[in-house]
Amino acid sequence: MISMLSVMAQALTDVDAANSSTTAVLTRTSEASNTATLANMVGGLIVVLALIFVLAYIVKRLNLVPSNGGVIKSLAVTPIGQREKVVLIEVNGQQYLLGVTSQQISLIDKLDTQVDVPTTSFSSRLKQAKEQQ
Repeated sequence: MISMLSVMAQALTDVDAANSSTTAVLTRTSEASNTATLANMVGGLIVVLALIFVLAYIVKRLNLVPSNGGVIKSLAVTPIGQREKVVLIEVNGQQYLLGVTSQQISLIDKLDTQVDVPTTSFSSRLKQAKEQQ
């Protein structure tokens, strides 16, 4: 009878030890899981912020957003060389053709007749690009 009680006590002790080791493993796994989740969230946030800054730089660099509120309007730009370009601007209804380099801006001509520059939206440009491919 005493040996039977000692075997039962030993079995209960083994079950308690197994439960405590399982709880410790689950706790470590839960902590690792929380750390991995936090790392994924921070990494995703960094990627999204980097994407926002890259897209803002591209929009600024390519002048994809025209400025309609200013007095001086840039109607057309044509690159001539690596740092040279010809720019058609409009000031108070009068159009000017300018030569722009990295050192100076020169007036090429004050246009007597207005040049009509067709304004195309981004969606129409995208449609054209898709049709060309």
